[in-house]
Amino acid sequence: MNIPDLQLIKLIDKLTKSNRSFAIYRLPWTENPLLVMQKDDNIETASSLCELNGRKGFIISPFHITEKHPIIIIRPDITANGWDEISEKLISLGNVSYNESEFQNTCNIESQLKEQYISTFQKFITPLRDRIFRKLVLSRKAGYMLNEDFSPLTAFITACNSYPRMMISLTHTPISGTWIGSTPEIIISGKGNEWSTVSLAGTMQMNGTSVPDNWTDKNKEEQALVSDYIKDILQGISSEVRVNGPYTVQAGPLAHLKTDFRFVLENTSELGNVIEALYPTPAICGLPKKAAYDFILENEGYDRGYYSGIIGWLDPDGETNLYVNLRCANISGNCATYYAGGGLLPVSEASSEWEETRHKMNTMRRCLNNTL
Repeated sequence: MNIPDLQLIKLIDKLTKSNRSFAIYRLPWTENPLLVMQKDDNIETASSLCELNGRKGFIISPFHITEKHPIIIIRPDITANGWDEISEKLISLGNVSYNESEFQNTCNIESQLKEQYISTFQKFITPLRDRIFRKLVLSRKAGYMLNEDFSPLTAFITACNSYPRMMISLTHTPISGTWIGSTPEIIISGKGNEWSTVSLAGTMQMNGTSVPDNWTDKNKEEQALVSDYIKDILQGISSEVRVNGPYTVQAGPLAHLKTDFRFVLENTSELGNVIEALYPTPAICGLPKKAAYDFILENEGYDRGYYSGIIGWLDPDGETNLYVNLRCANISGNCATYYAGGGLLPVSEASSEWEETRHKMNTMRRCLNNTL
């Protein structure tokens, strides 16, 4: 991706401290950034995924919908494709008010984070080994100082150039704050009656440029659990479901097991209902779904906010591309808070799961010049 001129970089960086709501994103294997922005400060929200039926805009949805973290729909009052058009649209905005006191995040010490993670891991592994759950996803967050000259847009461009296979996003609203993400996981994508989703579960580090294929039984089982869940859901809403996989894919410095699902939808006016049925998948929650979701909220020890929620473009009459908000960071002042998680099965071990979260966090830390 080309780097825009310095004036545009400074303008977009300032917008991440403003009362405006906008998203700049780039879809996998494409070159041009896309802009979606509102003209006014009135934020459109929803309290359930079903309320997205018939709606159009850029969606930022949390893992757990609350009054503090509602679903946000950025209205497409201003849209642009490519840096030249983005520059033209944004420079014509005129005066924008800024809010320097945005959100407060805490920077952390690595040893304390690991100790806390292992303690929480024990809470999760016990019901798994007692066969109360088939799978649970344990995530964590970690805050680190940013360089004084940190630029959100520059980090976005770095992510675009580093991870061509992923959906890259830079979003800001007064409710959600500023987020940068690099996610490989589609929740739903398509147009007309042709739609798709994926099962993405199982993680290994890349061996240089070589894609590994020596998957453990734990990773294979994790992938199968997610795939079986998605297939069951789709067969309940579509008369035609086609499955391809599992196979190995690269996602930045990591490799995953992936299964593709293609399915037919006759009525796109009820996309919110489809998303509600699919989300959250066992890739970010667990099984059984409702019990795992409740267990995570009670025992994970922090609020995921918009991490592992849904992010992307929704248009029931056109093309929709919605992703799970993974490999992401929340930017607040001079601090970046990173998020990562992993799927736990009864055979999981705390040390290897901790390392997996470190590797996942480093996907974005590399782009923010903030890697351990």
